[in-house]
Amino acid sequence: MKYLLAHAFVIRILFLLLILAASLIGCTADKKISLAHQVVAIENGEECHLCGMIITNYSGPKGQLISKGQEGNLKFCSTLDMFAFIVDPENSHNIQQAFVHDMAVTPWDRPDEETYIDARKAWYVIGHAKQGSMGATLASFARQQDAQAFADVEGGEVLSFDQINLQTLVDMSSVHKSPI
Repeated sequence: MKYLLAHAFVIRILFLLLILAASLIGCTADKKISLAHQVVAIENGEECHLCGMIITNYSGPKGQLISKGQEGNLKFCSTLDMFAFIVDPENSHNIQQAFVHDMAVTPWDRPDEETYIDARKAWYVIGHAKQGSMGATLASFARQQDAQAFADVEGGEVLSFDQINLQTLVDMSSVHKSPI
């Protein structure tokens, strides 16, 4: 009888370990699913999530976001539109991932879909001479030294992702408005 009780105890422990292992595998599968969210190609005719303009009709860096409660990537015709969406308090807490083009390795006129980088780790140049879809835009770069080299040629100021806020975007827009 003592042998059966000891054997039942071992079986219970093994059963609990099996359940624990299965739950850990489930957590790993969920993590793999969340990591599968990546940037996707912007197709001809796709519209900007913010302004509705056809994204591929315009030059300059583009942006993509993955947001809680939204199915698929949110695509933007410019980094300016992407940041306008991000800094909105109704949206900012839902952003899971953000992507922008690395303009050090792709042409301004037609950014390559293979050059997206993590927007939170990118460096941005504001106040430069180049135009995006709506005029002024933020030039995005993977490396700070590339952003500074761009600013040295085109003008502007280098900022990190965390330095960009609503006031930054307002100041950019007011500086680049053409007189009427």
